[in-house]
Amino acid sequence: MRDLGLIGYVEAVALQERLAADRLVGAVPDTLLLLEHPPVITLGRRGTMADVLVSEELLARKGVEVQRSSRGGLVTYHGPGQLVGYPIVHLREAGLTIPEYASRLQRAVIAALAEIGVEAWTDSAHVGVWTERGKIAAVGIAQRRGVAMHGFAVNLQPDMSHFQLIDPCGIGELGVTSAEQILGEPVDVPEFKERVAGAVAEELRLALG
Repeated sequence: MRDLGLIGYVEAVALQERLAADRLVGAVPDTLLLLEHPPVITLGRRGTMADVLVSEELLARKGVEVQRSSRGGLVTYHGPGQLVGYPIVHLREAGLTIPEYASRLQRAVIAALAEIGVEAWTDSAHVGVWTERGKIAAVGIAQRRGVAMHGFAVNLQPDMSHFQLIDPCGIGELGVTSAEQILGEPVDVPEFKERVAGAVAEELRLALG
């Protein structure tokens, strides 16, 4: 596991691209990147600006970037207080299809949340991780010749008002929440990183670097 701290979205994607290329030729092992992003709205392969509910001028005033992403899905927000995990995993070597890989990432997030007292589950109709108060984690994946990139984003204690800037994943009416809102107190982020890293390694049955 590599803890990158706070890192820009474009910089993190470039790092993923380099690691995916290295993983393809066996130069590096499967790797989990854990990080937070400065405020950014990302448009997945099916995403458009129609799902961004305010003007680009207002976003600029709030210090929120907009970036295109190669991951699947629609529109997602990332920001400080949201833990993002980017596993770089050779799916073919691991014998995993993308649907099974996404399912295992969701189960890992659910297991890590359970350890801090947040009950969560999957929804067969919607990708991601859900609670009684709404969606708490998003999952979006891309691959390069069988090597997975992107991954998951867990709302620990982000600025929840920023989710009002978008229609998150096209299902904003179902609600978005955070661990802090559910627990009534902030989450120990370094501790949660260890929990989720262990859960991802266990679910994927891999020794992640």
